[in-house]
Amino acid sequence: MLLGRANSSVDKTPVSRIFFLLGFSLDPERAWRDDPEGTVDTGTHDDVLPALAHAVERRIDAALRQGVLQGYREVEESSLVVRGRIREADQIRRHFGRTPPVEIAYDAYTADTAENRILRAAVERLLRLPGVPGAVRRRLAHQRVRLADALPLVRGQALPRWQPSRLNSRYQPALRLCEAVLRGSSPEHLPPGADPLAMDGFLFDMNQLFEDFVTVALSAALKERGLAPRPQDPHHLDTAGLVRIRPDLVVRGGDGVTPIAVVDAKYKVEKADGRHNADLYQALAYATVLGLREAHLVYAAGRQPTRFHEVRGTSAGTDGRGVRLYQHSIDLSREPRQLMAALRDIAGRLTRACSPA
Repeated sequence: MLLGRANSSVDKTPVSRIFFLLGFSLDPERAWRDDPEGTVDTGTHDDVLPALAHAVERRIDAALRQGVLQGYREVEESSLVVRGRIREADQIRRHFGRTPPVEIAYDAYTADTAENRILRAAVERLLRLPGVPGAVRRRLAHQRVRLADALPLVRGQALPRWQPSRLNSRYQPALRLCEAVLRGSSPEHLPPGADPLAMDGFLFDMNQLFEDFVTVALSAALKERGLAPRPQDPHHLDTAGLVRIRPDLVVRGGDGVTPIAVVDAKYKVEKADGRHNADLYQALAYATVLGLREAHLVYAAGRQPTRFHEVRGTSAGTDGRGVRLYQHSIDLSREPRQLMAALRDIAGRLTRACSPA
């Protein structure tokens, strides 16, 4: 397991914790909070690729337990008999109006759906990789047979689109994980500047996984306190509206309008030696634009206690206190329930945030 850049504490993130973060990013609305350790089943595997292959196979097996999902798909073909409707323009262009054959279009009830194509493609992607344990490989091969009626995806084309619905609800956990496998198979799928986790042919953006984890967990805790969290809330740094900023999380009061806190998540170790000054400048910009007396940075690792920097020249109000920039550390080696507790503590700090300046 390699990271895009050396980061001693973050590099030691356990595989089970990586998949815990992945569970957040894939299914944030699921009621996993009652059993946070069960978001992605990695079995007993300690290496990333075997754990991922196991998790994909288990989710696909659960999706297909009630049978392969079928749906209607429009088919266009040449036929000797009329079925559905005649494509008159194609009939004239290709056959000068003569029949047969007839150019027709009809709705076929088939297992060749977008959902099944995605599942099959993820299975085949994993089967092509060395390092998948034999027992998992055999189970994946069995799932490929069950999905044989779905056509393979064309290499280089975008993934087929599917819409969540009541009919495909049992497929959705598998679909989200399979899409993560397919989109993480090459570096061009990552945003510029992303910190990729290379996993035997897969790349997951750990920056995004950690950001999603912090955003979702904090949002849930803040909603319980009657506040209104707004992930990726767009604002502008300048009065002309040319410089856009998008904090990871803006917390608004019970009225849903007044901002009371701002949070940004960083997948790196919080340092005490000034090497992350740019993070503080960014947090100060957020606080200034939103008219807040404090801003919060949450780092992915490190054992530094929560601390703050009071910015010179920003004193306001009767207490004479300046803008404070808080730095929190979340140790990803801790158990999931401990991570959730740590974020609930941060949520408690946010609820005590000062009023707008």
